Amino acid sequence: MNNILAQVDKFMHKALAEKLPEITSNDLEDDGAVFYMNGKNGTAFDWFVNEHFPCFYIFYNDKENLGAVKAYLGSDGRLSVYVYGDKGHAEPEELDFTVDADADQLLNLAVLLTENADDKKIWDADIRKLEGDSVPDSRSVEVFLESKKYYLPMIERRNLWGKTAIISKKVREEGWKIGYGVRCEPTGENDSGWYFGAGNESDEYVNGAGNLELWRIGSVLMYDQALAEFITMPYGTAVVRVDHDRFEIDEPGKEGLVEKKENKK
Repeated sequence: MNNILAQVDKFMHKALAEKLPEITSNDLEDDGAVFYMNGKNGTAFDWFVNEHFPCFYIFYNDKENLGAVKAYLGSDGRLSVYVYGDKGHAEPEELDFTVDADADQLLNLAVLLTENADDKKIWDADIRKLEGDSVPDSRSVEVFLESKKYYLPMIERRNLWGKTAIISKKVREEGWKIGYGVRCEPTGENDSGWYFGAGNESDEYVNGAGNLELWRIGSVLMYDQALAEFITMPYGTAVVRVDHDRFEIDEPGKEGLVEKKENKK
């Protein structure tokens, strides 16, 4: 087994033994095998977008088959391990470890898992069955690194998630949908540059500081997911709602839709 994967296996079982000493291999799927859960996003996505490998799991061996131990291995070598008691129903307890591997070794493992798991359509497999002992050639590493370009919008979206946007209070206080947005040069490190309003504000209203509030970009996207495809657009971009669940780039003469959210009874 690959040395890094062997360490992941060791630390996950160490955490399990420390937090749930009563659990034996008979209580676990395949006697406590560690599974590489790449079936959701894939190795490259998590490596570039989330800066860690897809999670690793040890499962309980019962009808519900819930997770007993979950671990995230970061691209910096940090291993965050979560242990779930009560057959997977309890809140997890977290332990942190660091694997003995440098940045190149971690990158090589990401390349090998992409080639020997993702590319072969082997999903959520026992890590003992994955080939990872070799060293990828330089071309394989180059191809893997080049694939980062496909994830750049998602990486930028992740980086924007915690930054702020200026929001008209008409959205929250009066229940209007976001109908218009414009992105300007940010004024600070935590500023996304975005302003969003209902689209029926007067210039006087928008210029009144008491009529505006700050939201995290993550909150904006949860409020209206239709903005997600535009949120990383460059400074100078303006968007306008053109349908109940659709925005377009604004341009002279484009008619926007201004409407309130439906009240759910």
